[in-house]
Amino acid sequence: MKVIKLIDLKSISKTDIVVYPTDTIYGLGCYALNANLVSRLRALKQRDIKPFSIIVSKEWIRDNCVVNDFVEEYLRKLPGSYTIILELKNKDSIASNVNNGSFFVGVRIPDHPIVKFLPIPFITTSVNISGQPHINSIDDIPKDMKNKIDLIIDVGHLDNKPSTVVDLTKDKAVVLRK
Repeated sequence: MKVIKLIDLKSISKTDIVVYPTDTIYGLGCYALNANLVSRLRALKQRDIKPFSIIVSKEWIRDNCVVNDFVEEYLRKLPGSYTIILELKNKDSIASNVNNGSFFVGVRIPDHPIVKFLPIPFITTSVNISGQPHINSIDDIPKDMKNKIDLIIDVGHLDNKPSTVVDLTKDKAVVLRK
């Protein structure tokens, strides 16, 4: 495991599991097209079925998701602290174990400089064991978890709340988490 500061970051590899800062909380993720990494991440989080969200660009969303005027309205709110649930045009646009082969995926564009260093699409989930509170400081990551992470980007304590999750796959927006 390598711990670095954001200022020292050049890019993030498509072969690493990474802890990184966002505009909300620390994220834990990997390249969303690498099924082996996604499996490692699932084991690390102790998360069997629940799908992961991904960090993407607006261009990626328009190319890979069903986008209508309703969705475009929400895209204007990004980057920001929203995760929006969308329908994929093609399940192969991410590794099948990201969302267990579903046609739906949570997408996010954090308002944080980290985005320019990430290979897109990139999984974003909280740094914790599933069901446990998220972690605000690198020092609070359990040692056994920390030892299985390839890269940690430390920007100090983050005291924000997780993103608001909005499902846009229905006739109207449904807030799943605020």
